[in-house]
Amino acid sequence: MASSDYAGRLEGLSQSTRSAIAQVLSKVRFEIIPLKNAVAQAGHLPRGAVITVTASPNKGMEATMDLAAELAESGFDVTPHLSARLHRDRAHLAATLDKAAELGIRRAFVVGGDHLHPGEFFDGLSLLEAMNEIGHPFEEVGIPAYPEGHPVIPDAKLEQALLDKQPYAHHLATQMCFDAGAIRSFLSEARRRRIGLPAFLGVPGVGGRMKLLQISARIGVGDSVRFLSKNAKVVTKLLGPGGYDPGELLEGLGDRLSDPVMAIQGLHVYTFNRCEATEAWRREYLEALSQ
Repeated sequence: MASSDYAGRLEGLSQSTRSAIAQVLSKVRFEIIPLKNAVAQAGHLPRGAVITVTASPNKGMEATMDLAAELAESGFDVTPHLSARLHRDRAHLAATLDKAAELGIRRAFVVGGDHLHPGEFFDGLSLLEAMNEIGHPFEEVGIPAYPEGHPVIPDAKLEQALLDKQPYAHHLATQMCFDAGAIRSFLSEARRRRIGLPAFLGVPGVGGRMKLLQISARIGVGDSVRFLSKNAKVVTKLLGPGGYDPGELLEGLGDRLSDPVMAIQGLHVYTFNRCEATEAWRREYLEALSQ
């Protein structure tokens, strides 16, 4: 969508809402998957951009750290996903942390992961506790949050996990969500429960309707089933008539994007390795907001 195409849709937005949207669009973290096209696609992102690298059960932590190394050497601010279930034991975790320190990586994103045969660590909290005991090089550690719940983890357990992880983390990033109301409710409740971590909102990037399924097929059958089961609403929305424009969610949140109680710091964009199209969308949207 060219910036001129946004004119009608943005016409009724107040200047404060435009500014709030522009602010989060200027603080973006781009998530990519360790696939063959990852480095080439990353080249379409702004120099020094923050890139998060996912951890795949099929490829293992080594693929994540190898890609993180290549991107760091290219000048990007890299955030590897550290999967609890992909680390065999404390020695394996220590080796990952040593490599991150060697590469000068300052950020990490800690997840439980989906591996069906975990080693010593069963969830993100156990990994965070071990990292704290071992010592790690990270100035900033992020953790996931689920505004619309999780397909297999009860809400009460998710809520307790956020509280337990908070002492070890610096921000949370929400899973992909298309419902502005769900995000408002989730963050309002989190703040009421004294979860004060700044939030990065998880939104999908842009691209062809079949891209999500193509990517899921390439990351492996087992991974694909887990990914699609956890993101059924995402699949439905992205493959529906007309595709999806991430700006719709931001406009739905409006001035709440700049509400200090919400503490929304920026966006965590799931690019599906469509970095060129996603960055073009971000720039066009910013241009339209400024008009």
